[in-house]
Amino acid sequence: MHDTTALLVELGAVILGLGLLGRFAGRIGLSPIPLYLLAGLAFGHGGLIPLKASEEFTMVGAEIGVILLLLLLGLEYSASELVTSLKTQYPSGAVDFVLNATPGAVAALILGWGPVGAVALAGVTWISSSGVIAKVMTDLGRLGNRETPVILGVLVMEDLAMAVYLPLLTAMLAGVGLAGGSLALVIALGAVGLVLYLALRHGRLISRAVSSDNPEMLLLVVLGLTLLVAGVAQQLQVSAAVGAFLVGIALSGEVAEGARKLLTPLRDLFAAVFFVFFGLSTNPADIPPVLLPAALLAVITTLTKIGTGYYAARRAGVGPRGRWRAGGTLVARGEFSIVIAGLAVATEPRIGPIATAYVLILVIVGPLTARWTQPVAAKIEARRGGGRGTRDALAEGPVAKSAPERRLGSHDVLTPEPVGEKHE
Repeated sequence: MHDTTALLVELGAVILGLGLLGRFAGRIGLSPIPLYLLAGLAFGHGGLIPLKASEEFTMVGAEIGVILLLLLLGLEYSASELVTSLKTQYPSGAVDFVLNATPGAVAALILGWGPVGAVALAGVTWISSSGVIAKVMTDLGRLGNRETPVILGVLVMEDLAMAVYLPLLTAMLAGVGLAGGSLALVIALGAVGLVLYLALRHGRLISRAVSSDNPEMLLLVVLGLTLLVAGVAQQLQVSAAVGAFLVGIALSGEVAEGARKLLTPLRDLFAAVFFVFFGLSTNPADIPPVLLPAALLAVITTLTKIGTGYYAARRAGVGPRGRWRAGGTLVARGEFSIVIAGLAVATEPRIGPIATAYVLILVIVGPLTARWTQPVAAKIEARRGGGRGTRDALAEGPVAKSAPERRLGSHDVLTPEPVGEKHE
């Protein structure tokens, strides 16, 4: 078969299969991420039918998928929202980092992966999946609950921390040494600070320069600018993903809303390709040996994430029931864990199988903990004679429009209804 013909056949089959898997996941109320990963495992090296003709295209598509995930994430925020979250939520963000990054780092060191592997696996266990969390909160009808702003605040802090973490990880993976890594981090922090300043002071001018009434022109300008900035950032060892995130932050108002509507379908497509590519690059035979450590890591970080949510909600004055709901909701891991593992797998191949197994476990367990953590905690408390019953329920009922103006589900391929808009 001609190379081009084989490419079209394989690519068409992959995209069609992803569409069918996505529809099936929606029918059963599950995030499509685990199904995409399993599809990649089935058709990758060591799988049932390896895909060869489309492998190079899939690799490029995966890179674009990461860039679009971060661009759409940046478009969800205004600079003022990020600054406000940084001022008010940094204690919760610090607790989140310590409790959830530490188990991954310790596990990597125990497994003998060294400092680079420790930093990479720490990121895998640290970052929650806001896309999966968004779907769960929507399905459970909790978008107006008192703990919802707390959950959003933790997710915002994690997203903002990625602008620092990714350049540091990229520099370590490139083996540039302490001096080079410090320089990359300084450049990243300077770029984040500069973009936030420009967005706060001159956001209207930036958006006006990019704005166009023609959807085609807006799409081309925003996408082209994002890819250009991402490429320059990668050249500077800052990370293409961070460059895309900064472009999204710099845009606001109607431009951000218009770009989001135009780019969301592209993001969904290429993000799905990214998850499949990660599965393709992982040998299924490598997963069974790491199931036990992945399961242990999942159990530990489930408990630490619940502790994170409980602390953050208590700090915000939310009652006991809302604290447990916040903790259980934050458990799911997904897209960012795979992004981090995807960056590290070339340098530390052993991270691929364990990250895949870990995400597969928690992307399924996450919705269960969101639903059952609070009822289980209430039963345990009742047995100890400490239940508060109806009084807590009344004290923690839904409050309309209390959530920060951030749209959930910004970096997942399964996007729920919006609960906010981005403002200047």
